[in-house]
Amino acid sequence: MDGVRAVLIDIDGVLTVSWKPLPGAVEAVKALRSADLPFALVTNTTSRTRARIAETLADAGFPVGPDDVLSAPAATAAHLREHHPGAACLLLSSGDVADDLDGIRLVDPDADDVDVVVLGGAGPEFSYDALDTAYRHLQHGAALVAMHRNLYWRTDAGLQLDAGAFLLGLEKAADTEAVVLGKPSGAFFAAALSSLGVGRSEAVMVGDDLEADVLGAQRAGITGVLVRTGKFSEKDEEGQDSDEQGDDRPQHVVDSIADLPELLGL
Repeated sequence: MDGVRAVLIDIDGVLTVSWKPLPGAVEAVKALRSADLPFALVTNTTSRTRARIAETLADAGFPVGPDDVLSAPAATAAHLREHHPGAACLLLSSGDVADDLDGIRLVDPDADDVDVVVLGGAGPEFSYDALDTAYRHLQHGAALVAMHRNLYWRTDAGLQLDAGAFLLGLEKAADTEAVVLGKPSGAFFAAALSSLGVGRSEAVMVGDDLEADVLGAQRAGITGVLVRTGKFSEKDEEGQDSDEQGDDRPQHVVDSIADLPELLGL
C-alpha cells in the first residue's frame, strides 16, 4: 500500500446503509482528508443526483461535496451525449436523476419512436407494463443502455432486487446486449482515475460488491479491498472460479471502511 495515491470508495453498503452512516465510516473519510489523500466516491446509485448524494452525506458528517461523487447516471449521460446525440431516450428508473442527465432528450413511454431504452435503478416503477413497453421498443430496434448490472442491494429492510435482475430478462427476450456504464465497466473506473489524476497502480477501490466493486477494479488494474458490510456474504472471500473469469479473489478483505486508514498506513 506504500504507493497508493488515491482511493475509490463505494457508498451504499460501505459508507452507509439506507443513507445512515456505518460505524467508523465518517471518521475513516475524515482520516483520508486529514492525510491529503485524494478520493472519489464511485457509485451505481440511481435514486439521487450527485448533488443530492453529496448533500445527504455532508449532513451525516462526511467531509464531501458534489465534485467528490462520480455516479452511474452522470456516466450514462456522457455516453448518450457522445454516442446517441439528440436521441429519443426512454428512461426506466426509480428516483429523480434528471439533473444528472442534462442534455438528454427524455420521452414518454407512449412515444411512437424511441431510439434508446435507458435502465436505471429498480423500484415500483418497474411494473409489468413499463417493462413490456421497454421490450416493445427494443423489438423495434431501440438500443439498450443500463446504468449498472446490480442484481440486488442492501437496505435497512434487507436485500432487495435491483435493475440487473430485470436487465437480464430484457436482454434475453429482445436478443440484445446492453451497454453498461456504471461499475464494473472499465470506462467507469478509468474516468474515476482520470478525475483524480492517478494511474491504476496508484489507486485502491473499496467496496462491498465482489463483482461490481472489487473484481471490476482488479480487472482494471486497481487494487481491490472488500469490506464485510453491506451486501457482503462469506462466500465472497472465496472469490469466483469459472471458465470465463478464472480464479478471482479479492486482494484484501477488511471488516469495514473503519479499517481502511490502518490498511493504508495512515
